[in-house]
Amino acid sequence: MKIAFIGYGNVGAPLASHLQRLGHEVILAANDVSSESVQRALARNGGLRVATPKEAVSAAEVVFLATPFQANAAALQAVGEELKGKILVDCTNPVGPGLSHGLNNEQSGSEMVQKLAPESKVVKAFTIYGFENFENNAYPAYNVKPMMLYCGQDAAARTTVGELIAQLGWEPVDVGGLEQALHLEHMTLLWIRMVRVNGYSPHMVWAMLKR
Repeated sequence: MKIAFIGYGNVGAPLASHLQRLGHEVILAANDVSSESVQRALARNGGLRVATPKEAVSAAEVVFLATPFQANAAALQAVGEELKGKILVDCTNPVGPGLSHGLNNEQSGSEMVQKLAPESKVVKAFTIYGFENFENNAYPAYNVKPMMLYCGQDAAARTTVGELIAQLGWEPVDVGGLEQALHLEHMTLLWIRMVRVNGYSPHMVWAMLKR
């Protein structure tokens, strides 16, 4: 599968690297190949390709959005029409002052992303943890996989993203339409508060136990 990454920092870079090593063709969307973030990603995995944002998104079947939330509008505007019909995986979270919800709970960040890219198929995923678990999500002492919750309006897009989630070693849990994204963003805030503020280990994940 051809996958483009808009953003390849702490979250995007490990996901891009893991997906490339799984056999996908992964392209970093970048205007400046010599930028520090691009060079760090390439140092991690030389199998990653680099193209201009429009070229990368145009060639991709799935596009990962992993920029800081405040950069989303400009990043999406830069690729514009190229997103039409594409699956857009929203890995971003609106975080406000004091670890509040950055959009005052009036809408989810993913719903805003969908409005910014109305002809794409937005799926919220890879957001309920910190970057440490995108680097390494293996918990070999347990006989359950860590779960990854995801949501989106388009069922076929959710299926595709669920398959990528499973390939990356997570237990994919489809929680429904994009109206669920606000709840996933609050799960992210909960994780951040527990780990960054209250001292829980960053190597902490949620799991689904089924009887």
